[in-house]
Amino acid sequence: MAHLIETLIMPPVGNLLLALLGLVLIRGRRKLGRICILLGLGSLVLLTLPVVSAALLISLQTTEPLPATGPLPSADAIVILGADFRAIAPEMGGPTVSPLTLERLRYGARLARRGELPVLVSGGSLGPQEPPLAKLMRKTLQEEFNVEVSWAEKRSLSTRENARYSAEVLSKAECTRIILVTHAWHMPRAKRTFEQAGLEVIPAPMGTHTWPSRDLGAVTPFSRALLESTWGLHEWVGRIWYRLTE
Repeated sequence: MAHLIETLIMPPVGNLLLALLGLVLIRGRRKLGRICILLGLGSLVLLTLPVVSAALLISLQTTEPLPATGPLPSADAIVILGADFRAIAPEMGGPTVSPLTLERLRYGARLARRGELPVLVSGGSLGPQEPPLAKLMRKTLQEEFNVEVSWAEKRSLSTRENARYSAEVLSKAECTRIILVTHAWHMPRAKRTFEQAGLEVIPAPMGTHTWPSRDLGAVTPFSRALLESTWGLHEWVGRIWYRLTE
């Protein structure tokens, strides 16, 4: 149900539904109908602009990346959070991790080799017939990056559950200080939830977003910008919801 609600309010479905509502209203309440159409289609166009998507993601980034070289801060383990997966990937022999998750794994593998630390991957099943994301993450790390995974937390379906269930696993191994790997725009919410779960967190954000070049490309609609705007809106909604439900 939560996933359905999210789909209905997030771009582009939410914008198009608002525009359709305007079309329904325009006969009886012309002014209100026009406003709904303008807001629905206008907001959809704005979200396809790179400058808008950049503003959304940059507004969420509050932590600087770790230095690219040199020793890592002292920690007991590295925790890598899953994002999504590809259910159909025949070239890989079955389901596999999505580009977002793969980016996190790549950086987590780099840190694991630098710090020689044990790794925990976190992510549950995103569908009734789908394998746990952590299982796919473990396979990718071990087969493609030659990095062993000490723990695979396979129950979580949200950032809050990532933190809760990972903390349970790590507490049994007497690990209390972790290096947390996720995207920079997701890090503030992730760090807060892991700290609330009782862990000391060293943030290791990756995929830091920057402003687009100051040319026409910044205000030219792109499908990629719409996707990134959706990430930003999803994260802002998640951050507000977590604060309200703490």
